[in-house]
Amino acid sequence: MDQYIHSALEKCLQNYAKGVQLDGAGVLAPLVEIFERDTPFLDKVAQADAIFDNDPRFEELREITFDLLLMNFFASDVEKLENDYLESEAWDAIEEQTIDRGTELLNLLLYFRECADEGIEPELDDYLKEFLLVDEDEFQDEHRIYEPIIANQLLVDSSYGEIAKVAAKIPENQELVDLFYPIMSFFYEQHPVDADWAAYATESVNPAFDSAIYGLLVAYNH
Repeated sequence: MDQYIHSALEKCLQNYAKGVQLDGAGVLAPLVEIFERDTPFLDKVAQADAIFDNDPRFEELREITFDLLLMNFFASDVEKLENDYLESEAWDAIEEQTIDRGTELLNLLLYFRECADEGIEPELDDYLKEFLLVDEDEFQDEHRIYEPIIANQLLVDSSYGEIAKVAAKIPENQELVDLFYPIMSFFYEQHPVDADWAAYATESVNPAFDSAIYGLLVAYNH
């Protein structure tokens, strides 16, 4: 299992468990075991889903875990396969079966990995324009999805409170409605200290989930 994925998964579950006052060890340990297994990707997906089926108290993290499982596949599992596996029919079939799974966090994690490879610090403008290419005509789906972030980029120089105020106005049918607050907060403060965490949780309408996502992003980026 990739060490950065392990750290991100651990922090995500720990923060969520703390927020809902549950013991997350019973979910974290079996998930880590699944991530580390030398089994086909779709088998791992089914096994991870079974964990959430058996403990629905952590349901909010199901698709987030899928993102991490896919990132771990790219970072670790794919090295054990043929060099052109990601261009194979087998991988096309997997993509087709999982097309409705996961969240937009996957793109952000892929961006973090690219930043690490290039030795640069993540920046929101760079993520939007150079990685997602939201200004390009052929990437208008990305522009539509990220419109709330594109329109509010100045929030990275504001505060958790200001970010939360804008997050509260995002329509429920917007794809980034649940991720806007943690994503923007990450680009506002990538290295939060205890006082930052407290302020962040205070402004959140869903502290457990928001702290889980923020913790995941910070842990993975480190």
